[in-house]
Amino acid sequence: MRRAVLTILLCFSTLMAGCFSNGEGLVEQEDEIGKPIWNDYALIDSQSHDRSEQFTTIDLRTNESTNMTWAVFDATYGGNCCEHYLATTIEGQILNIGGEYPVWSFDRGHIWDTYIPEALPAVGQCVTFVPTNPGQEGLGEGSIVQATNGDIISMSWFPYVGGDLKLDKFYAILYDESEDQWKWCYNRITEPFYDRSWQVEVIGPIQDSWLGDGDWASIVVSNFWHQSLNAGGQISVDGLNYYPFQFPDRSGGDPEVELDLDFTEADLPAYYDVNKPHKEMRAFPMPSGGLIFPSYYNNGNAAYMDTSLSWNELYVQFPSEYCQIDSVGVIHCVANSGTSFTHYMSNDGAVNWTNYTYELGDVATQIEEWEFQANGELDLFVLNVRYQSAEGPDVDTLYHVRGYSKDMSPDSITYIGQGDLDSTSGAGNDIRFDFASLAILNDGGVVVAYHDSTDPDPLFAVEMLLPEY
Repeated sequence: MRRAVLTILLCFSTLMAGCFSNGEGLVEQEDEIGKPIWNDYALIDSQSHDRSEQFTTIDLRTNESTNMTWAVFDATYGGNCCEHYLATTIEGQILNIGGEYPVWSFDRGHIWDTYIPEALPAVGQCVTFVPTNPGQEGLGEGSIVQATNGDIISMSWFPYVGGDLKLDKFYAILYDESEDQWKWCYNRITEPFYDRSWQVEVIGPIQDSWLGDGDWASIVVSNFWHQSLNAGGQISVDGLNYYPFQFPDRSGGDPEVELDLDFTEADLPAYYDVNKPHKEMRAFPMPSGGLIFPSYYNNGNAAYMDTSLSWNELYVQFPSEYCQIDSVGVIHCVANSGTSFTHYMSNDGAVNWTNYTYELGDVATQIEEWEFQANGELDLFVLNVRYQSAEGPDVDTLYHVRGYSKDMSPDSITYIGQGDLDSTSGAGNDIRFDFASLAILNDGGVVVAYHDSTDPDPLFAVEMLLPEY
């Protein structure tokens, strides 16, 4: 009964949400009442998984519901007590480093591999040559993303004493695509407590007088230090050796820069559908080179790190700190206010915006965690929201917008998991779900983290029933 009431209220509030541009009028929403959207869906993978679940999906246009099949994975597949850090590659890999080491699967979760650092780091490539005791570094957690040349950049933070008797260790972990090889280096860090790390690519080629040259640069920031003190983080041009950097003062004063943000005719590679960092990085890679932090300065302007790794002020007003450019050059930004979310979209380089608002006030008392991602090649946008329900437990939801280029309104909502567990982020809480995590496979399947009473630790699920893209 509780689920039925929530469904009715959420469907109503979502369908009544407005869809406006910058005062330019209403974006027409087709009212296609007919067959349910899943009538044309097919099982993407005929091979069974060790564990699968049926999650309720609502067609928001017909208000019909059905159960959809999802493959489910627990903390042993790259997670830990409190989180998963999910990503995907253009080749169709699922990546996870919520726990100590990078974990991946090429076949939608049937076979998994793990990279555990060897005793010796990358010989001749590490500035600080410190060996380790493989598999005994201590409880860890990290971040991971595929770069636009196929490399996979990641790191893991080990706060506790391991077999090497070292404390608070920062391991840079790189998959070098040109060599088809994983490597690692120990790094000195200036800031302890990398709980939680976020990571993003700076588009190259990079030319820095101090750090050197590289195809790209990698930035890692600590969730704790970055958000509380506006402190810097670590930066690398080889994915193995990191050095401290500082963010610019938010009051401004950096050199002004003008950039063309319209990449709708640029034929961007598929990497831009997978290289979105976690939203809390609050940045997105710039296809022409560099990295943009939207709404960074106090005046609302964006910060731009160029290919020399210098800071500039970009006089562009993004509607949110949380943005992405997908492979067709569309800019997506999502803003959260109370229990509502607004998805903004620009097809002309952040000059004009259309938007759609998700209203959850009828079912949610507060928002716990959320994440989003777009895939330009598939014309797909997804929004994952974990909210505190009016009846108490946290509820995990996933909105699909299939065909966002024609209609920004969601066509379906899926309730991920049982929606029967109240959990809270942060150390010291008995039941933890520290952050949302989300990714899209190249076949359109969504990979999403959640938490319910079926497991003491957070889980993640992989979508199995899909339309034919």
